[in-house]
Amino acid sequence: MHGYTRLVVWLLLLSSSSSYFGHGISDSDVQCLKGLKQSVIDPNGVLEGSWSFSNNGIDGYICGFTGVECWHPDQNRVLSLSLGSLGLGGPFPQGLRLCSFMTALDMSDNNFSGPLPEHIFEQTPYVTYLDLSNNSFSGVIPASIANMTYLSTFALQHNQFDGGIPAQLGNASQLISFNVADNSLSGPVPDTLQSFPAANFTGNPELCGAPLDKKCKKRFRVRIHVRLVRIREMFVRIQKLLHRINDASIIGASAGFIFGFVVAFYFPHKFLFCERLQPYTFRVCG
Repeated sequence: MHGYTRLVVWLLLLSSSSSYFGHGISDSDVQCLKGLKQSVIDPNGVLEGSWSFSNNGIDGYICGFTGVECWHPDQNRVLSLSLGSLGLGGPFPQGLRLCSFMTALDMSDNNFSGPLPEHIFEQTPYVTYLDLSNNSFSGVIPASIANMTYLSTFALQHNQFDGGIPAQLGNASQLISFNVADNSLSGPVPDTLQSFPAANFTGNPELCGAPLDKKCKKRFRVRIHVRLVRIREMFVRIQKLLHRINDASIIGASAGFIFGFVVAFYFPHKFLFCERLQPYTFRVCG
């Protein structure tokens, strides 16, 4: 973990409320771990064998759990969770927001799957190190990750993410390590992330732009879309014009029919034929 960033976060948390680090405090972190244990699939029984909550009431008892590091060994306050390579699975764990002072989360090399929460930053607001690599996470990368102000390391390589890389991620000013290699991402690499090595973006066939060697194609789709819109508008105008012409024709035909009917009704002698109709001409009796 980036030492300077971790120190800044520690000082921020300490100054926010020093009472949180005393004894006899809220058991929100205990509830956080209980919720996590219930929401993950643990086929090897790693958490089942280590995360025993029967010692509830003893200060710091959760600090001996596998993968749990506390701020102080005598306090039930989680500093980081190192759950890598434990054979865990299921969706992204729920209830992590209750570990309100956690600064690092490592879930790498497991079997987690499904999308990341849209508002993941609300569950991990102070995390500086987030490693979700080598899993089966899918869907889009949430743009809200940019709201994780202290995030310095973000690892998503070897998953199944698709869509584009959110340009907002470049707003994470503390980001010093970013890796999305071997996913199914597409589109250009945002300008704000092009300073990272090309190897951190490889394995995404539809990804383009610097630092990759693959140039992005010109946006013909946008031009085609614009032209289709214009053609559609033109057809709409033509249809309206045809409707007007059609309406005018109907009105004219109707008026002609009414006029002819009136004349024939009131002046029938004007239309009595005295001879057989000849081709193309006839004489009306006077």
